Amino acid sequence: MPYIDGFVIAVPTANRQKFIDHARTFDPIFIEFGATRVVEGWGDDVPDGKVTDFRRSVQATPEETVAFSWVEWPDKATRDAGMKKMMEDPRMDPASTPMPFDGKRMIFGGFESVVELGA
Repeated sequence: MPYIDGFVIAVPTANRQKFIDHARTFDPIFIEFGATRVVEGWGDDVPDGKVTDFRRSVQATPEETVAFSWVEWPDKATRDAGMKKMMEDPRMDPASTPMPFDGKRMIFGGFESVVELGA
């Protein structure tokens, strides 16, 4: 089963197209370094919770939209090698290609697949 990296971020709603353009620039690098799939989701139905929720998790303001993204890798070893290459790649330098969101509020983590269903 694949290994998954997941990301939750708050993006200024006005930066939606910048976010999409940024993803189109960087997502192919994940594929180049071994990922099998990258998905970028723009919040459409992200309700407020009673205790916690996606918006609070990234301290989203009313002017921001929550984005949820994931990268699928064939296994953790490929992910570890690919992420190492990405962090060393000059194309990833935020000074030359700034992120259209506040990366300090990004939540991310790696996940081992334990159940997978589908067509």
